[in-house]
Amino acid sequence: MNIDPLRMEVIKNSLISVTEEMSATLHRSAYSTNIKTRKDYSCALFDNRMRLIAQAFAQPGHLGVIWRLLPAAVSRQAVLEEDDVIIVNDPYNGAGHLNDIALIAPIFHKGRLFGYVANMAHHVDVGGGAPASFYISKEIYQEGIIIPSLKLYSRGKLNEPLLALLVRNVRAKREVPGDLRAQVAANNIGKIRARELLERYGAEPLEQYIEALLEYTEDRTLKAFRDLPHGIFSAEDFIDDDGFTDQPIRIQARVSIDEDGILCDFSGTDLQRKSPMNGTIAFAYTAVSFVLKCLISDDIPVNDGFYRCIKLRVPEGTVLNCKEPSGVVGGYELAQRAIGTLFKAFSQVIPERITAASKGNVGHLGFGGYDPHKGESYAFLETLGGGGGGRLGKDGIEGIQCDISNTENAPVEEMEIGYPVRILRYSLIPDSGGPGRWRGGLGIRRDYRFTAPETTVTIFSDRAKFPPWGLLGGKTGALARFIRNPDSPAPELLRSKCILEVGPDEVISLQTPGGGGYGDPGERDPHAVWLDVVRGKISPQSAERDYGVVLNRHGDLDRGRTESLRRASSAQTRPASGEGA
Repeated sequence: MNIDPLRMEVIKNSLISVTEEMSATLHRSAYSTNIKTRKDYSCALFDNRMRLIAQAFAQPGHLGVIWRLLPAAVSRQAVLEEDDVIIVNDPYNGAGHLNDIALIAPIFHKGRLFGYVANMAHHVDVGGGAPASFYISKEIYQEGIIIPSLKLYSRGKLNEPLLALLVRNVRAKREVPGDLRAQVAANNIGKIRARELLERYGAEPLEQYIEALLEYTEDRTLKAFRDLPHGIFSAEDFIDDDGFTDQPIRIQARVSIDEDGILCDFSGTDLQRKSPMNGTIAFAYTAVSFVLKCLISDDIPVNDGFYRCIKLRVPEGTVLNCKEPSGVVGGYELAQRAIGTLFKAFSQVIPERITAASKGNVGHLGFGGYDPHKGESYAFLETLGGGGGGRLGKDGIEGIQCDISNTENAPVEEMEIGYPVRILRYSLIPDSGGPGRWRGGLGIRRDYRFTAPETTVTIFSDRAKFPPWGLLGGKTGALARFIRNPDSPAPELLRSKCILEVGPDEVISLQTPGGGGYGDPGERDPHAVWLDVVRGKISPQSAERDYGVVLNRHGDLDRGRTESLRRASSAQTRPASGEGA
């Protein structure tokens, strides 16, 4: 069969549109803020050989997870029939952490299996030791209910005892079943749209075009990898601690580029801990997939042809390839740090295509308890944005979710209407972006006042000890800070991973990191520095200290004193005669 390039492009986009419509359905149908507003989910389409052929990217954190999960989950079923639905969240059988529940459904056309639709969504609570299921655990059994590959629907009939078991084990008894129904609806619309494509093109021609699309993706991906400068580049970074001890967790990455492609090697990364700060190899695949996708042309599709080009080495028993029964709820924090470490390694050879470090944490806040006004238990979870890293020619973006954490911040109004909490402050943090020729983006401060008689609060974050790094002379971004009762006479500085009981009217302040700066701050345009001061992004003190830019008593740029200060600073840092090369 001759492959028509124009038709292949139409089919490629038609397959992607199936997953995008699934994504829109899930978004509009969900109950919880975490899914309907923050968009913590992803949708995918697979062929009958369990190869991923299209994916929607509401949440890049699921990049490598759902690709590995579906074959593992389907292979555990003796038989799949029309209108069956698999439910699974078991990290040691391909899933992410327990909150990420996946639903998988087969697509039959004229009695023949064509493929599968799948979606994965982060549920606000799956049980375990703390509301929102972010618990400082020592083993996975403390983190919530583990669902192996089971049938939630069999031939279209709901497995009511299974659903009852799930709901009985969670705190959010309205949101969880509501979100599951939204996931079922998303898969249903995916099956409908996939069958429409089968009717339009025919099963055999469509499958031939899919095969050609996967080969095309593989060829372009390998060429893009080979075109990068060859060599071996290494970097390391650290997680603050494991939640129990003060010992940091080391992430070591080595990137090898040659004619065979790219190998990402995490040998030298710390051994797994008896803590929640571990991840299965699916998290490592997610980190590597994200970084490599960022480095190639954005018109290369993400399907099995892309994933089959990924080569990584992650020793078993390390925090990026842990063994059961290690806790894994912190796996995405590990993935975030692995991403930053890989970017740091690549910056040694292609710095013009790499940003300085972004905020570098997912930054979960979970809280819950009993709401006396509604007469029911509740749980809430969100993650906060922070500063993006500076990059060649542009400052970092302020207050965004970075890398795989592509969720939106929860609106204040929605939180205050639905939960016993008030947001007292929600703002960018001046001076939090790393100084540079292109400044790092600013972090976010969000202060929560809890109004219930008692609330359990979990802070599950990072970057309180090791700041986001700068690049090519840029300075580090500000550290994260977590403070109990910040405006009281005795504020309490909290760890980046902790669980605490909060009384009525107590306040918890989350202050997220800024991004690292890019390039020498002394080369930043003085007018840009002055604008940053005028706009409240940096202080006059930072302008003078970090950038050598002086403002007069009226707040205007003093060009003469600025030039003198920068000349003096340059003279102090210039190598003496005979030094440097």
